[in-house]
Amino acid sequence: MAAPQSTEEPNTLPCGEFSQFKEALLQMRAIDDKIIYKLNTSVPTISFADQVSAQEQCKSLYEQLEQTYKTRSEAISHCIAEATERVKELRGQRDTNPDDQSVSKELRKSQTKLRLMQCELVVEDVVKERSLKVFRERCWKAYKPPNLQ
Repeated sequence: MAAPQSTEEPNTLPCGEFSQFKEALLQMRAIDDKIIYKLNTSVPTISFADQVSAQEQCKSLYEQLEQTYKTRSEAISHCIAEATERVKELRGQRDTNPDDQSVSKELRKSQTKLRLMQCELVVEDVVKERSLKVFRERCWKAYKPPNLQ
């Protein structure tokens, strides 16, 4: 089954449904899932060190990682802000009409979605830490990023 076409910008996540949000995040995390493969194919071994610049390869990969982290963090934060606004809106509706069970049900659903999105920030930190650890293990001799000392 093909994924639904999205009108979202490429650097944003679909914030409406959590399942779409999660799927888009998984796609955005592909570079982290393939970091070992990427390092193995781009960083030269000792025998090829004179043919390929390990420093340039590591620098390029690090810049890709940093840009990906920034994009994902901004996209997650954007969705959290949207979900927070929705919760505030629903709380206001519930406060004006406390007997409306559909608003209360929608509020609980939105609060759950907000908590799940906030949990993704923690997951993002774990994914980032894991990828940077692998990067440091493989590129520590060739390239030392200024903010990873």
